[in-house]
Amino acid sequence: NTANVLTANYSSSALQLVLGTLKAGTQVETLRKQGVPENLLMSQYEPFKTTFIKKNNRSTNYMYFLWPGVLATVLQQVLLLGLALSFASEFENGTFKYLVHRSRSAFMLILVKILPYLIMSFGIWLMYWGFTKWFRIPFYENIFPLTLIAGVFVISVCFIGILVSILVPNQLKATEILMVIATPSFILSGFTWPLSQMPAWVQYIANIIPLTHFLPAFRILIIEKGAVDLTYPYVIKMIIIGTVSAIASYSVLFYKVRKIKREEL
Repeated sequence: NTANVLTANYSSSALQLVLGTLKAGTQVETLRKQGVPENLLMSQYEPFKTTFIKKNNRSTNYMYFLWPGVLATVLQQVLLLGLALSFASEFENGTFKYLVHRSRSAFMLILVKILPYLIMSFGIWLMYWGFTKWFRIPFYENIFPLTLIAGVFVISVCFIGILVSILVPNQLKATEILMVIATPSFILSGFTWPLSQMPAWVQYIANIIPLTHFLPAFRILIIEKGAVDLTYPYVIKMIIIGTVSAIASYSVLFYKVRKIKREEL
């Protein structure tokens, strides 16, 4: 399965090494029993020939393997970087109370902050689709299901950014926290190196990052051309991350809005 070129190369190299060693050992012992001198043994055996049937990314093209993951990582970085400033800037500049005067609904305040990024994300997604046409990358199947899953991914990322921005009323610190999470996310996602081979504590951190669950869904739908129902476990995890972050964001913001109301009374 060359959907993941990196692990496929490691697997094929290890397989060739094992089979080659096994065949060489067998032939050397056979020649030794036939009375071939020791100094000629290592030059008499034949190398083991293997033929691999590649599935999915048959050309082992790194463009198909690496490029989509990098684009999804960039999208996550942009969203987190922008949303880190959403409420933190209001708190730091002392303008949050004016925001509350316009709307006392915590839900409406969150919606106002997130909506521009949702619209922007849709535009970025269309741009990414345009890139596939421009570079002639054959990502044609399951585009609509992938777009819906990308929407879940974007919403879950937005709520994580909003939550940190509400909890940390300082623009620089909120940005630093989200960048600490987002910067290594591509490595931690398991998209290149299997997540199961990483330490347990790294897996726990990776599982709270939406990118970790979006990239396998992308690979199933686009690279492996699998069925949509195979992506459901990953979609459910993104929904859980987004829901927990949304509830936490609403709760903390509701408390801060109520605090402003009490100060005005």
